[in-house]
Amino acid sequence: MQQQTLTLAAICQVAYLVQKLSRTGHVDHEALKVMLNSITITSPDNTLAVYGDDVAHLKIGLTTLISHLGDKSTQKDPELTRYVVSLMALERGLQKRRNKMNELGERIEQSKRQLAHYDIDSETLISSFASIYSDIISPIGSPIQVTGEPDILKQSINQHKIRALLLAGIRSCVLWRQVGGKRRNIIFSRRKIVDCAKQLLNNL
Repeated sequence: MQQQTLTLAAICQVAYLVQKLSRTGHVDHEALKVMLNSITITSPDNTLAVYGDDVAHLKIGLTTLISHLGDKSTQKDPELTRYVVSLMALERGLQKRRNKMNELGERIEQSKRQLAHYDIDSETLISSFASIYSDIISPIGSPIQVTGEPDILKQSINQHKIRALLLAGIRSCVLWRQVGGKRRNIIFSRRKIVDCAKQLLNNL
């Protein structure tokens, strides 16, 4: 349950960061780096290792998860929910295309080699991740319609960051599936997930 909660929180964190970036042009830089780095952790020792071995790195996602799934949720945002559901749908489509999975792995390995010369949050890496999302993930199913301020969304660096974050969302969706996450778990185990998220936050 803890592993499923962490990966679901990571997906929620991506949704939150995409929304924040598209509306304000700004995003929590450390949270962005954590999500970008998660793309490159392809053989982790455990689930938390994907997110820097620190639950605190997913604080935004855990808070977002609780506010959307909790019984007392008054702040439910249909846009955030749409991003999460759309990411999960794209990941399901990806799982059915073995050739796309192989291509995705190869492209991520190419990007990892760039880390020898560039930081994870450099425009070079962000652009690289964005192109992987555009070339491989986006054509699989219905594109995710990101809404926000038109002037912000016109800027190429913001477009690249959003696509790189969506790729990180797909990474967490893959991990969510690997630790036994299923859509019905969100419906039938909602309270357990929320309680686990609260416990994780309380332990910080």
